[in-house]
Amino acid sequence: MSYNSIGLSAEKSLALSNDLNELLANFQRYYQNLRGIHWNIKGKRFFDLHVKFEELYTDANIKVDEIAERILTLGGVPLHTFEDYIENSNVPVGKNITKDEDAIRLIVDSLTQLLLIERGILNTADEADDEGTNSMMSDFITEQEKTVWMMKAWLAEDI
Repeated sequence: MSYNSIGLSAEKSLALSNDLNELLANFQRYYQNLRGIHWNIKGKRFFDLHVKFEELYTDANIKVDEIAERILTLGGVPLHTFEDYIENSNVPVGKNITKDEDAIRLIVDSLTQLLLIERGILNTADEADDEGTNSMMSDFITEQEKTVWMMKAWLAEDI
């Protein structure tokens, strides 16, 4: 087995970078959805939601950068075109969403998809002894689970 310069299996690192590229593509779509609902939200909850959506897209933008840098750390090349993101993402597309409940539902549905991908990466990272990726996924999962809970509470739905 060959090892890369950070002491991980080169083969497992390549597989992880591919999984992280899938996550990156989905995060880019999620980020763009958040920008769209931030710009287009209407109604009596506009002021609160406009600020909340900005908070979420700012956080997503930071995570996009962290994911891309982790891919590079593992020796991979991050996806970086809209074509790549469209081809490699499953997060739902939110187009022309102006209603508060539709926007919150989009966030919940998107985070549910991201969490599924992240849990898969967490398992793969564990098998590869990749504590860096494992730690990143654990942090993402913890934050996103809380966000889902809060959004579901806003919708008056059980988790």
